[in-house]
Amino acid sequence: MSGRIKLSGAGVAAALLASTMLAGAPSSPAFAQDRQVPETRQQVSLSFAPVVKKTAPSVVNVYGARIERRPQNPFMDDPFFRRFFGDGGFGVPREQVQRSLGSGVIVDATGLVVTNNHVIEGMSEVKVALADKREFEATILLRDPRTDLAVLKIQAKDLSALELADSDKVEIGDLSLAIGNPFGVGQTVTQGIISALARTQVGVGDAQSFIQTDAAINPGNSGGALVDMQGRLVGINTAIFSRSGGSVGIGFAIPSSMVQVVVASAKAGAKTVRRPWFGARLQVLTADVADGLGLDRPAGSVVASVVEKGPAAEGGLKRSDVILAVDGVAVDDPESFGYRFATRPLGGVTSLTVLRGGKRIVVPIKLAPAPETRPREPVTLSGRSPLAGLTVMNLSPALAEELSVETGNEGVIVGAIEEGSPSARVGFQKGDLILAINGERIATSRELESATRERKRAWEVTISRGGKTVTSVFGG
Repeated sequence: MSGRIKLSGAGVAAALLASTMLAGAPSSPAFAQDRQVPETRQQVSLSFAPVVKKTAPSVVNVYGARIERRPQNPFMDDPFFRRFFGDGGFGVPREQVQRSLGSGVIVDATGLVVTNNHVIEGMSEVKVALADKREFEATILLRDPRTDLAVLKIQAKDLSALELADSDKVEIGDLSLAIGNPFGVGQTVTQGIISALARTQVGVGDAQSFIQTDAAINPGNSGGALVDMQGRLVGINTAIFSRSGGSVGIGFAIPSSMVQVVVASAKAGAKTVRRPWFGARLQVLTADVADGLGLDRPAGSVVASVVEKGPAAEGGLKRSDVILAVDGVAVDDPESFGYRFATRPLGGVTSLTVLRGGKRIVVPIKLAPAPETRPREPVTLSGRSPLAGLTVMNLSPALAEELSVETGNEGVIVGAIEEGSPSARVGFQKGDLILAINGERIATSRELESATRERKRAWEVTISRGGKTVTSVFGG
């Protein structure tokens, strides 16, 4: 029996069964003929066409242009050459037009369009192109860098507006469609599911809790719509995670609950978003602290400081309290708390679930906007000091909220920085809180203006940035 393969009983049975199936099976061409192509759309079991027809007319293209001034000589981008030749350099700076392209969503038939702030930021002119090819110049009603949202107004008739869904009712696994203008190729629809909720470590805005989707989102989709199967707006597509710049199935959208807050402020005629003022600074709850408090996981936010006479203080919140939930909804970190608190309606009261001394208590917080406690008195500094070119204002809770800095009632804050000025070169940033000059405490913008008029060989400047206080010395 040499040269033959010996099979076990099980092997023989399997071989016989396989040969019988093969003998009775039709050839592949005959088998293919038994399959039929659906004759009508009604025979197709799944189609997103009805949802697309309902929503696509509400999604628009947003484009604009801004003028940037650049040095004529490429060497003038080098700090070494700028040190010797100054900002004038070798000739007059040339003007270069930078164009931006994104998407937007009509949310009101009167002509309100929501898009991302980064799409229109710095634009000298903004235009909106509708799905039916009509184009209109747009007016910027409101920009909100904190949420990366902006509201535009166009004068047009026969507009189709999207209904806003309740994004708090969205669930992981829900089907979703992303509609926008990727790479400027024209309106495009992609399909996916809701991959995750309450994503906070995205790096966009400071009071956000993003919806994650695997529907393809690419450059140009920013400001476009993420819609549900009822054709309602679930979110505004904003960012992607990608090493190549294209979609890898990880996209993020701003929930419609936050969109509603921004749109309501625009409808009310406000230039900034009216949101509740909390009046406390929060820190991340670490695993070590959570373990020491007897919590099974590091989810929540630790109260680091409380502003005197603010809503948090008046509600009874104390330093070292741990906030676990807002109106019964768990908040895992300061960002998710910021989103949840910011979407509460003004005029009411919200309930915080707080851990204090090992016990859970409920702390009521009144929902009121931050007050303008004193005049802003903006001043643009000039002269030869390293602060020249700064526009500074008196700090108030309202201004702190507007600029997304730690809330306070005193001090002078940087509201703007002139490009190419001494202050820009030494590294001042918008939102810096100037506390002292050469050891002298600064309380108002007028005091700072007076202090910088003097000529000095050295300047000692104390500022607060990101909750940290630093003192730097600059030459006069």
